[in-house]
Amino acid sequence: MLNGFETQTEPLTNYERLVLLPIVVTGLKIRVGEHCAITNKSMTMTLHNKGYRFVSDGRTRKLINHIRRHGLVKRLIATSKGYYVAKTPTELETYIDTLKGRESAIREVRMCMEEQLKEWTNE
Repeated sequence: MLNGFETQTEPLTNYERLVLLPIVVTGLKIRVGEHCAITNKSMTMTLHNKGYRFVSDGRTRKLINHIRRHGLVKRLIATSKGYYVAKTPTELETYIDTLKGRESAIREVRMCMEEQLKEWTNE
C-alpha cells in the first residue's frame, strides 16, 4: 500500500477478485484496437449501472494493475482514449516507451524531493 493512497492501493478484496475481476477481464479481452478503447470512468460507471457495488475509479485502476501484472489480458495498454488490447507490436512498443517516460519523470521528482529534504535537514 502507498502512504496517502491506502484505499486505492490496498490488495484486492475477495469481492473484487472473485466477482469484479472476471467481469472486467472478459470485458477487456474483446476491446482489441484503439477504436474499442474504454475509459476508466466508463468502465466504473458500467459496473455501477449493472448493480455491482464498491467500485470506484481508484479500485478500477487497481483491477487493471492486477490484470496487467498477472497477464490476464495480454497486451492491455492505455492511451487518452482508454484501455484496449494492442493490435500491433508498434502499439505495444509505444506504450512501453510511455511507461519509461513516466518512470523517469517520477524518479526525477523523487530525486528533487530528496535533495530538498537534505537541504531542509542541513539548515
